[in-house]
Amino acid sequence: MAFTHLDDDGNVAMVDVSSKPGTLRTARAEGRICLHPDTLLQLQGHGMPKGNVLTAAKIAGIQAAKQASALIPLCHQLNLSWVDLSFSVEPDGIFIMATARTKEATGVEMEALTAVSVAALTIYDMCKAVDKGMEIGGIRLVSKTGGKSAATGYRPRTSILVLSDSIAAGTAQDRSGEILQKGFLAAGCRVDGVRVIADESEELEAAVDALVAEGMELIVTSGGTGLGPRDITVDTLMSKFSRRLPGVEQALFSWGQGKTRTAMLSRLAAGVVGDSIVVCIPGSAGAASDALEVLVPALFHAFSMMHGEGH
Repeated sequence: MAFTHLDDDGNVAMVDVSSKPGTLRTARAEGRICLHPDTLLQLQGHGMPKGNVLTAAKIAGIQAAKQASALIPLCHQLNLSWVDLSFSVEPDGIFIMATARTKEATGVEMEALTAVSVAALTIYDMCKAVDKGMEIGGIRLVSKTGGKSAATGYRPRTSILVLSDSIAAGTAQDRSGEILQKGFLAAGCRVDGVRVIADESEELEAAVDALVAEGMELIVTSGGTGLGPRDITVDTLMSKFSRRLPGVEQALFSWGQGKTRTAMLSRLAAGVVGDSIVVCIPGSAGAASDALEVLVPALFHAFSMMHGEGH
């Protein structure tokens, strides 16, 4: 297992999330602080010497969530959309729940956990004059949604088709197919290998027809989407689509254009052939990595819809 926060020399390193699209992400965390029953009575009666304990703890928790990246060295700085804390007074303590939300490229769980931690510390500080036996514990992540954590449910049987005259002739090495294969395998898909063919319309059409006949559910082609005389992928497959998937095309275009100006010159395509979804992307390694970020896990929901399971 690779360590994500270490570089090749073993030094600490921040994870680069610039290749990931921003999505709505939510995290919930919880924790407890145990207090003496007499302290709880004073707290509920607003009799604490330092004032309103829970109001101060809520403000502190929200402020802490916004400062998580300043407190935790390798934590990313996020633009938080919302943070909230709630408190439940129990017979022997206070239960704390924090929720944080963002539209960013990485998760927001550290912000939620920091909010709970600092809220508990604030309660401790506000009550320490009257209670010497307080104890903080049980701080944990309850749930997180968005990003790869949303990748649940169906996984399609997948095949990767690389179109390149040079790779097919053995004069160049495939990189995009390998990246796609590893990415879909990591997402839990069954990947039936990577096939390399030359930029020939007849060969491409025959290959796709064979994969559809084999029951391949997702076919990803890499290469042949540019403006060169041998870029035949889109022209060949467009007429075979019974349905276009413009949302998939727009998502891929938008993400690529945001990173590379020349992405506007690519002719991406996505559609349905028989019972298979075919997605045509450029042949570069970068385009393959970008496609994984955009397609996984959102595209998997399409197969549930195609199987009649609704939205």
